[in-house]
Amino acid sequence: MFRHQGKNRTFIHNLRLATLLSLVAGIVNITGVLALKTLTTNVTGHFAYFADEFLSRNYAVAFTFLAFIFFFFIGSFTSNFLVELVAQRRPHLMHLIPISLEIIVLVGVGYFGSKCDLSILDGKLMTFAMLFAMGLQNSLVTKVSNSTVRTTHLTGLFTDLGIELSQLFFYKKLEEKKRLKSNIYLRLSIIIFFFIGCFLGDLAFLLIGLKTLYVAGFVLVIALMYDTIRLQFHAIKRRTFHH
Repeated sequence: MFRHQGKNRTFIHNLRLATLLSLVAGIVNITGVLALKTLTTNVTGHFAYFADEFLSRNYAVAFTFLAFIFFFFIGSFTSNFLVELVAQRRPHLMHLIPISLEIIVLVGVGYFGSKCDLSILDGKLMTFAMLFAMGLQNSLVTKVSNSTVRTTHLTGLFTDLGIELSQLFFYKKLEEKKRLKSNIYLRLSIIIFFFIGCFLGDLAFLLIGLKTLYVAGFVLVIALMYDTIRLQFHAIKRRTFHH
């Protein structure tokens, strides 16, 4: 899922990556909305709020929205910096540090956020951390999948889905239709799992509040361990077959 790069990546690798991490994004998205009343998986809306508050001369509020955008950007920058750094020596482990860092941040927000007053400065700090984590994830997924998969927001996905569905009426060659259907299936999978994450996150939030982010962290641990478990399974299978 993470280990295969470039031409070695297949549709299945991207599908596994997309479903697990879009599930995480959905959980984080709904948790941010319910706990912090803020979008924590993308920055599009924050630009509009920044412009509105700035023109209304509410500069403190305006620059808070600018800080939201900045922390998502820093997460993206940090993720790719770490990927490039590790890839020089151990390319098969380049995903390890960004995902581990994302797990630490989300679990940390779940733990400390449950003990803080989210209506004041602590709430802003939690929002900064969640946006940083989603910047980490979006950058890593984009890098690993060669810009095929994005998991933290749906605007581009619905745009691509609309384009590709319309192309089905015009593309007649078998190979073209096969590629289009694979892309459509991938987009739909991301959208569906993002929504599933939102529903699961909503239900979990009613029970455990901001600790819902523990669930997101657990899914990331599964994603992190998936390649290792799969490799070990095939190694055991080969040994058993040879015996």
